[in-house]
Amino acid sequence: MVDAAPPATTLPGRGEGAHVNATIIQLAVSGALVGLMIAVAGWARIARPVAPLDEASARALLAAEFPGLSADVLWIAGDGAGAVARAGEEALVIYRLGDSWVARAMPWRLALVAPVRRGRVLLKLRDPAAPMARLAVSGVNPWPPEPADKALAA
Repeated sequence: MVDAAPPATTLPGRGEGAHVNATIIQLAVSGALVGLMIAVAGWARIARPVAPLDEASARALLAAEFPGLSADVLWIAGDGAGAVARAGEEALVIYRLGDSWVARAMPWRLALVAPVRRGRVLLKLRDPAAPMARLAVSGVNPWPPEPADKALAA
């Protein structure tokens, strides 16, 4: 007489309750790991302070983002949170978004006619990821910027 082996789905000495307990433990561990991943993602998004732009840092950032283009005219936002540079017929725009810098290019002629509202120039960038740059205008740095030869003549 041959003894029948237990079915492959159950282990000897363990019943349905063991499977329920294993499922609950697996669900709890999975939930804890998902919570840990969410906590790490939230911690990683804590903004770092970013220093405002000055002329040297703006030119360095423009050179890194737009290699091969040199800025003729450089305008820095009143709060240092962005800059616009002219390189031929292109306007090179950099501005702070969160804890980083965004760099985009647009036609210079469109940058010059950008409206100023509530103390900010609104540059429409035609990019779904960064549709508009809002740069602060001050009395020291009015918009639109003047080329250096015109500023000296005045």
